[in-house]
This record gives sequence, structure tokens and C-alpha cells, in this order.
Amino acid sequence: MPGLIGKKVGMTSVFGADGKSLPCTVIEAGPCVVTQIRTLEKDKYEAVQLAYDETTEKHASAALRGHFAKAGVTPRRKLAEFEADFAQELKLGDTLTVEDVFKDVPFIDVVGTSKGKGFQGVVHRHNFSGVGDTSHGQSDRQRHPGSLGASATPSRVLPGMSMAGHMGNQRVKVYNLQVIKIIPENNLIIVKGSVPGAKGSYLLLEA
Repeated sequence: MPGLIGKKVGMTSVFGADGKSLPCTVIEAGPCVVTQIRTLEKDKYEAVQLAYDETTEKHASAALRGHFAKAGVTPRRKLAEFEADFAQELKLGDTLTVEDVFKDVPFIDVVGTSKGKGFQGVVHRHNFSGVGDTSHGQSDRQRHPGSLGASATPSRVLPGMSMAGHMGNQRVKVYNLQVIKIIPENNLIIVKGSVPGAKGSYLLLEA
């Protein structure tokens, strides 16, 4: 199985083999249930759909309630597909745990949604220095972008310029995070470093 759905618990630190303190992220990974199996014959590709985070029937749409009933599982909040060439080995309703998927896996990739920062200026968003000091009568330009376009040619601001705008709240993938420890009785996996998103946000973990 190439991955699981999880939830960010928070950050902590552990001591490595050399005695140094390592910043780590604690992730609740699974348990996930199999709700659909994609096959080459029917779907033109092989994958398995997993569901995570149990909820009540009233919080699921009628279409999803039927989908979960077909798989013989209770409704879940989060669904995700993982490509797999061994989907035939699984069946609807199977439960996958962090130990089933990530036992003896040294590194994983984590996909999440970064924290939203709202509308930000160029200093915060693109690390601009600002126009500079307040000489020559510039009293309110310290955090402004400055000149953006040429004069006669091309006589416009080119698209793609680094300007103020919406920052964060984007899908981010972090590669090759070292697995420090797995705690199967609590469905936890501890990885070295940080992962995108706030506490309690959903994550996709890929082996």
C-alpha cells in the first residue's frame, strides 16, 4: 500500500542516536478503510480509494452515504485515492493501519494544505526589502514594491510579476521526511521536520 490519510497532531522534539534534539511532527495516520478499488478493466488505471475520520450519517451527503454503504463501512470525512498495482489483493471494507503501510519504511512524502495568510504585501509575500529609507520626502513607501514596469517599451506591467496578493492556502508536498518512530497502538507516526498545514488539518502520507 503506497499511502494513508492522516491528521497533523502537532510538533515535538526527540533525541536522536547522537544525542542531538530533532524537531519532529506527530501525525495520526489512519486507520483507513477501503471504499473503492479502481481496476484496469473498468477504470483504465489501478488505484485504491481510502476513507478516514469517522463521522455520522447526517454529516454525509446522500450520494456518499450510498457509496459507503456499498463498501460496508460507516461514513468518513476524508476520501483520497492512492495508485496501487496490487489493488486486487484488497477488498471493500478492509482496514489499513500505520503499521500495515509504513512498517520498515525509512522515508515518506507528505502532502498537505499550507496555512492561509490572506492578502499580503510584497515584503511578506516575496521577501522584498521595500523602497528603503525615508529620504527625498518618502514618508510612506517603506513596504511598497517600487517601480514595476518600463516606460516606452513595453509600456505596461508584464504578467507574472512578484506583487501583493493571496498568500498560503496551497497544496504543498514535502519529500523524503525521515520516519523517526511509529506508535501503532495510538495510530501515530513521528517524522523529522515540519509538514504543511495547521494542527488538525488532513494530510496524505505516501511511502
